[in-house]
Formats: sequence, structure tokens, C-alpha cells
Amino acid sequence: MLRGFMTVSFWTLLSRVLGMLREVLLFALIGAGPILDAFFAAFRLPNMFRRFFAEGAFNAAFVPQFSKRLEADDRPIAFANQAMGGLTFVVLILTGFAMVFMPALVWVTANGFAGDARFDLTVDFGRVMFPYIVFISMAALLSGALNAKRHFAMAAAAPVFLNILIIFALCLAWATGADATLLLIWTIPFAGVVQLTMVWIATHRAGLPIFMSRPRWTPEMRQLGAIAAPAALANGVVQINLLVGQLVSSQTTGAISWLYGADRLYQLPLGVVSIGIGIVLLPELSRRLKAGDHSGSATAYNRAAEISMILSLPAAAALIAIPVPLASALFEHGATGRDDILAIGLATAIYGLGLPAFNWQKLIQPVFFANEDTKTPFRFALISMLINAVLAIGLMPWLGWISAPIATTISAWAMVGMLVVASRKFGQVAILENSVASRIWRAAGASITMAVILWTVTLWLGPMISTTVLRVIYAVGLTVSGMLIYAVLAQKFGAVRMGELRRALSRRN
Repeated sequence: MLRGFMTVSFWTLLSRVLGMLREVLLFALIGAGPILDAFFAAFRLPNMFRRFFAEGAFNAAFVPQFSKRLEADDRPIAFANQAMGGLTFVVLILTGFAMVFMPALVWVTANGFAGDARFDLTVDFGRVMFPYIVFISMAALLSGALNAKRHFAMAAAAPVFLNILIIFALCLAWATGADATLLLIWTIPFAGVVQLTMVWIATHRAGLPIFMSRPRWTPEMRQLGAIAAPAALANGVVQINLLVGQLVSSQTTGAISWLYGADRLYQLPLGVVSIGIGIVLLPELSRRLKAGDHSGSATAYNRAAEISMILSLPAAAALIAIPVPLASALFEHGATGRDDILAIGLATAIYGLGLPAFNWQKLIQPVFFANEDTKTPFRFALISMLINAVLAIGLMPWLGWISAPIATTISAWAMVGMLVVASRKFGQVAILENSVASRIWRAAGASITMAVILWTVTLWLGPMISTTVLRVIYAVGLTVSGMLIYAVLAQKFGAVRMGELRRALSRRN
């Protein structure tokens, strides 16, 4: 499981690093403002629905059932073919409605754009980019099948192609003087085709000849739909909370771009650690539960919790302690100024407070999904979204756009609290061993100590950093130093033991 997690994390890290480079180019070539606000609002639409219907709801239902069918050799390919046909049919209908009613969709998700140029731009951008969801949804299902068979590499590598193609398009625009925005929006659906092609080839090479069958409402599909419907909300609660944040921030020009920049920063550790853990853990738990191996399921959950928190806690501490140097190194170029960076840094620090909750949510939800219980997370998601909406909208008159990340963070902790309490019904599968809980607390102590050291350094050196080159060197130096400091402190505090890590990674062992 650890090797699978490291495979997913490597490709996710590469994708997120390239994603950071993508954002650097976007902020440098276009800059925080109306056009970038419109692009981010339009691009969020297919991504939001992708996480609901494909990576979220559908995979939460599909992966456990497909994994169990693989374990029992119960016609897994025929099941996957039916699922592919059903998913594609639903997503094509969704895309058709979205293309026709794009103005209404933009008004619902960013009504602050109404009455200015950003609204028409978002509608035009959305109609070009929304078909991306068709290709990426099919790719997500194929990726789930690969993950169920423990073939993690290509499924995790597929998003890399999106970022490579966007970076190429932006560099081409810079070199030729072409319209960067036009190249950017048309690259999105093309990248979806490339991602689908690469994953489809990988599934066939892995011995999974999955094709699209005619959509039929069979008993298997009814069961899949019954599980997927509540999972749509449960697994996509973060996206819905971000959407509420977009509604609030759309009232302030530039705020959507600020939140997007902050989102990119905290999504880096979230993607590398918690999403990677969730991808590996869900099929692992599903297989073990199908085999009646409850002890093995508990061990898998504990190892996943240990890895996730030992890696995510220092990342959260760093985002809280040094958000401005990180944001400055990445985004303070070209059309993006210092005031934009201070706003991005403030939002990043607030998201950093919620990062452990975001991570734990990705860790504990697979326990429910592996047991085919999506209704409980669904109920908690409703409560969490209500908390988020009340806080974001209620605090807006006093705090403005910053009420959005505050509400997102608080609602994430509320969601995790409810999930942890409810997971006790699964017995030992979702209960932390005392040794694991102890190591997590020790990791928290090492992370806080590291953060205090980094914050002290920024108070001393920060005012001396002025040029672009120095800002980049400074941020890299802080990051590397933080990693080394945490590595030493984690061993001193007893959170990590290098000997155990080496044994865990040993193929022979």
C-alpha cells in the first residue's frame, strides 16, 4: 500500500508542480483581474461536475464494486462496460444542458459578475471548456479500474498531460504574441481527449479491455446509481464550499483570482498526500472487506492515517507560518502586484488551518464508501454545506471576501468531526491504534516547532527580499529548510523512525 501511495504521490506531485508553473504563467501573462476571474470561474464548472459525477460520486460507488468483482472474479469487465455507457450517457446530457443554459449556470455560480464584462467572458469561456467533462469523466472511470487492479501509475500521471499542454499553449502565446486566453481555453477540451486516450491504452495493457456498452438500467446499474447519488454530495463537499466562496468573492474584483492562487497552494499537499492515500486506500479496503479480513482493513486504515498526518501536518504548519513568501515566489510577477500577494497569503494561511481536516476527510470517507455507505457522509455533507453557507454569507458584510476561506475551513472541521464519530459503527476498521495516535500528536509538535522557526526567520530576513530572483531563492530556501528541520524534529519527537520506513519500502519485506 505504501509503494502504491508513493507511486500516486510522485505523479500527483509532478502534476501539482506543473500546475503551479501553469498558475505562474497565468498570473504573469494575464494577471489577477476580470479576464483571469472569468477563466477561473468558467474552468471551475467542468472541474466541479467532474468531481461530482466522475472522480467523486461515480468512483466512490464504482471502485468498491469493481474491486469486489475483481476479487470474486464476478464479470468485472462486463460491469465496467455497463458503467462506462451509463456514465457517458449522463455526462453527455449534462453537457448539452450546460451549453444551452450556460448564462444561468454562470449567474448561479458567480452572480457578482452580472452587469459587467466578466459575465459574458465566463459564458463564452464556459461553452468552450465544458465538454472537457465528457472526456475526463470517461478517463476517471478507467483510472478507477486501473487503481482497483493496483495499476496506479498511468491513472495518476494522466493529469500531468493537462498541465503540460496548458503550459505549452501559454508559452506559445508568449513567444508568438498570440492571444493567450484564446489558446488557453481551447487547450482544455483537447487535453481531455489526450488524457482519455492515454488511460484507455493503459487499461487495455493492464488486461482490462473496457469498452462502452449501450446504456441499460440493469439491477447492477440501479445499485450503482443508488450508491453514487448520495456520494455526489458527500465526496464533492469541498467543491460546493469553494463554489459558495466563489459566489461571495465574485462581489470583489480580483478576489476569485486571489482565492484560486491560495487554493493552488494548499491543494499541493492535499493532492500529493490525502488524495493519493484515498486513491490507494479505497480499493484496498474494499478487497479486504470482501475477503472478510477486518484485521487487515484496520491495519490498512491505520497505516494510511499515519502516513497522511505525518506528511500533511508540517505542510499545514508551513502554509500558516510562511504563506506570503510562498505566494510571492510563485505569483508576484508581471501583472500581479504586492497587494494581490498579501491577499493570496492571507487566504492561504486560513486554508492551512483547515488542511488537516481536508486530509482527514479524504482518509475517512473511503471507510464509508468501502462499506457501500454513502448516505451517512451525504447527511454530514448537507450539514457542513449549511455551516459553510451561513458563515460565508453571514460574515461577508463585516469581513468581505475573506469570509469565504474562513467558512470553508470551519465547515471542513465540522464535517470531519461528524465522520469520525459516525465511523465508530464500523468497529476496529476505523479506530486509531494508540501508537498511531501518539505518533500523530508527536508529528503535530514537530510541525508547530518547525513553523515557529520558519516564522521567526521571515521576520528577520523578509524585509531584505526585494527582487524576483531573491524571492524565489528565499521561498525555496525556506521550503527546503523546513523539510530538513521537520525531518530532524520528527525523529527527535518520535513521530518517525527511519528504520521502520526503510523496512516498509523494502520489496523483499
